Order: sequence, then C-alpha cells, then structure tokens
Amino acid sequence: MEDKITLTIAFVCFIPIAVSYYRWATGKGLHAIPTIGPSAPGFSYIGAFKMVKHAKEMLHEGYLKYKGGIFKIPLIDRWLVVVSRPELIEELRKMPDDKMSFIEAATDLVQSRFTFGGETSRDPYHVDIIRSQLTRRIADIFPAIHNEIIVAFGDMIPPQDEWASVPALHVMREVVARVSNRVFIGLPMCRNAEYLNMAIFHTVDVTKTRNYLSLVPQFLKPVFAPLVNSSQRTMRRCKRLLGPIIEERFRLLREHGQDWSEKPDDGLQWIVDEAFMRGHGVEDVVWRLLFMNFAAVHTSSSSFTHALFHLAANPKYILPLREEVEAITMQDGWTKVAMNKLHKLDSFMKESQRLNGISATSVMRKAQHDLTLSNGTFIPEGTICVAEALSTHTDEMNYTNPHVFDPFRFSNMREEDGEGTKHQFVSTSTDYIPFGLGRHACPGRFFAANELKAMMAHILVSYDVMFENKGVRPPNEGFGTAVIPSPTARVLFRKRKV
Repeated sequence: MEDKITLTIAFVCFIPIAVSYYRWATGKGLHAIPTIGPSAPGFSYIGAFKMVKHAKEMLHEGYLKYKGGIFKIPLIDRWLVVVSRPELIEELRKMPDDKMSFIEAATDLVQSRFTFGGETSRDPYHVDIIRSQLTRRIADIFPAIHNEIIVAFGDMIPPQDEWASVPALHVMREVVARVSNRVFIGLPMCRNAEYLNMAIFHTVDVTKTRNYLSLVPQFLKPVFAPLVNSSQRTMRRCKRLLGPIIEERFRLLREHGQDWSEKPDDGLQWIVDEAFMRGHGVEDVVWRLLFMNFAAVHTSSSSFTHALFHLAANPKYILPLREEVEAITMQDGWTKVAMNKLHKLDSFMKESQRLNGISATSVMRKAQHDLTLSNGTFIPEGTICVAEALSTHTDEMNYTNPHVFDPFRFSNMREEDGEGTKHQFVSTSTDYIPFGLGRHACPGRFFAANELKAMMAHILVSYDVMFENKGVRPPNEGFGTAVIPSPTARVLFRKRKV
C-alpha cells in the first residue's frame, strides 16, 4: 500500500516537470512569435490556465495588439499560432494538405484518435459522404426533414395556449438529433430513445473528453484517455443495437451488389456501401455514424440555440420573419427551393453565427514540415495555426456597427447589384469564417443550413417565443476556444396567437 502511494506521489510530482520540458521542447522555433501572456518555461502555464475560461479575451487582446500579424497563445498541451490578417487567412486556405493539413489539425484538437477510433482519422471517407451524397440529396430528403421537425417539436414542445418554460439547449439538442437521424438512419430508429440517448451522450462525451485531454500534453494522452473517455463503451452499446441492421445491409450488398429493390437511401447505407468496398466491418460503420452525429448534433444544436436566444430576446423580429416564411411556403411549399428564398431568415441565422459561432477560432491547419509564411514567420513542423474568428467577425473594417445584432444585415447586402449569393448563410470569406474556409470548409453546412432554417421557420409559424419578463439574451459560456450558449437558459413557448 505504501509503495502504491509513493509511486502515485512520484508520478504526480513528475507530471509538471515532464510537461514543462515537453512544452519547452515542442515550442522551440516559435520563440520569435509574440505571445499573449507569459512565455517563459513554466510561467506560460499561467496563460494556459487562463485560456480555459478567458480564451475570448486573450484572443481579442492578441488580435488588437498584433492586428494584421501573428501571435501565439498557450494551451496546456501545445502552443496555438493565430493569424489575424485576411492575406494570411487566405494563405492558410491555399496551403496544400502536404504542407498544412486540416485533417491532422482537427484530429489533434478534437482528440479523434481517442474519441472516434483511429481509422476515422486515417481514412475519413465519411467526410466525402457528407460533402457529396448528403449535399446532393438535400432537395430529395427535405420532405422527410420537414416531417420530422413537425413531429419532434410536437413531442418536445406541444403547442398550448399558456406559456411553457423550455430548457432550450437540451430540447434543441434532442430535436436536432431526431431530425438529423431521420436522414442518417431513417425511421423508426431516428425516434428510438436508446439510440438517440447514445448519440447525444456521445456528442457530449466527446466534447468533455476533448476538453479534459487538452489539459495534458500529447505524450500523456494515451494514459489519461481511458480514464475520461467513454467512447469505446458507447460504440459497443451502439454496435449491439445497430449491429443486426448493419449486418443485414452487408448481406444484401453481398447478394445483390450495389443496387436492389427498396435499397435504403440514408446516411447509414452510404457508409455501409463505402465500408463494404473497403472490406471494413460493423464497428467501422458505427464509428462513422457516431462521428456524423457528433458533427451534426454538437454544431447544429449550439448554432440553433444561439439563434433562438436572439429571437426570444427580440420578439419584434418574429413578425417580419413569419410573414416571409408564410409567403414563400405558400408559393413553393416546404421545400429546399423555399428555404433558398428565405433571405431574411437566412440573414438572421448568419448574423447570429457571426456574433457567436461555436468556436473563437477557425481555419485550423497543422504544419506537416517546417515552413515559412509570406510575412517571414517561421512555422516549425507540428505547429497548429488558426484564424481568430470572433474578433474577425466584430472588426469595424469588416462590418458596420459590428457588435450590434442586425438580423437583416446580410439580406440587405444581397439586394445590392451582384451580391445575390455572396452573403448567404453558407457562404464563406476571409471576414466570415465560422464554417472554415476553402476546400476544407464544413462539408455539412448546406445540410445544416437547410435543417436549421426549416426548424426556425417551423417555430415562427407555430409558436410565439420570448424570455421570461422580456429578458435579455443570456451571455455565452466557454471552455477554451469553444463558444457555448447558456446550458441553463430557458425560453418561453406558447401556441402562436393568430
């Protein structure tokens, strides 16, 4: 017993020494880049711990102090190099993958080797499925999306004449999970409580695991990951539930090839088709499905809740948005065509994301070897570079009255000659980067935009919403660079008064 205690104490005492040396060794070559906070060995942890809760303030400080240039901020497990000039953001976008890799940066920052199994990082074919098949089929699958929105909201927030207090983030996460899985796995599983609980739990668990593992250096992550990560257990539970369904689809592929009567046209089948061609099995399919759920549920529920909070804090915008939805859907029905014509609602969602987003940084890339940027900054191999998002979105050089929520900012811009598509919700540019930029911009943003606009449109025509006592929008929370809508805020819903 005493030997175990001695070993534990020795290990705990060894960690800060090992981590300090690790940060010093991995930070070599970055010393010429200015730092926000102390940069000396050991002392940089003051800034790293501050980053956990005050990342927004530290990033903004760097943006103002080194505007147009580059600075670095300390994380517990690495240095993060931040670019803040449009030309440098564009340079990151144009870098080929063999120089600056998005996949490697995302793998490190999301800790996907521990949360989604190693194969999803080595061969991310699910990303191509989202980018191609999911995007191409939006018009065809939109009726199913709209149907599930109606049913999910009816189950979660039954329309009633009296105001009902709703835990917003929790409920929107449930709705997004159901609507997304209507496309990913279809009926009836998209309404299966056990499956939905696993999908949502895994989404939350990945976020927590990523946050925990960001507090330890790379070489200690394999030691700590099993202690804080439930992904393997979730995958096994999901495999037990979905295994028979996946095996049956594999069997039909073996018997009939790529086409057979009544072949499902859903995300699960798209994954099964690719896994079958690669010789992968049930477990690989489950990991990919969990990844698609994480990407959809985490980002979309947060983005939608941000927008819902703006609507509840500003009920005066309900009428003009509602009038637009009713006029367009009366003409074109509840279709993708109609969603494309909802310019005011599209602008409302984009403006919410401009001011909030899901992260204070974007356009992540990891250097695959030593390189030098156009401004002469040396970037050593293994360094992760990002663009500062929140300050970019609130820069007066980019937007008029940038800190003001102007719901029709972008729809007004679209009325100018030649600006019809430039300012859509899904469009990206060096001054609007919540979806990333370039060929590695979020591949699911077209699906997400249609899903979220349809959800908000349904709320507008079905409910009245507001905060209690006409309250103001609650402040966002954060952990590291994550931007989180208040998890405890409640929104009042009632059946729409005609």
